Amino acid sequence: QVHLVESGGGLVQPGGSLRLSCAASGFTFSAYIMSWYRQAPGKERELVASITSARSSTNYADFVKGRFTISRDNAKNTATLQMNSLKPEDTAVYYCKAGLNPRQYWGQGTQVTVSS
Repeated sequence: QVHLVESGGGLVQPGGSLRLSCAASGFTFSAYIMSWYRQAPGKERELVASITSARSSTNYADFVKGRFTISRDNAKNTATLQMNSLKPEDTAVYYCKAGLNPRQYWGQGTQVTVSS
């Protein structure tokens, strides 16, 4: 069975940092594009960052570029999102996604709250 388990969310003050982790199992992790999405209450889910399988090429949404870093460790079947300089508007549930067309696997999400 495929499992994606996010961890590392929590409450942080503006300007602070959090590191989210995604532990994957049940599929060939190294072959999949890994992505982080987020969804705030009442809003649509949006792509935050992604990292490819072959060369670990990264892409970021404009609203996080320069603040967040996505990475992966294929030996550990994990993907990480390092979030720095957090803003209140970053508050959302953050989801890990593994994708290899046409398959998409999602984690359960982890809450990130940025507030004074």
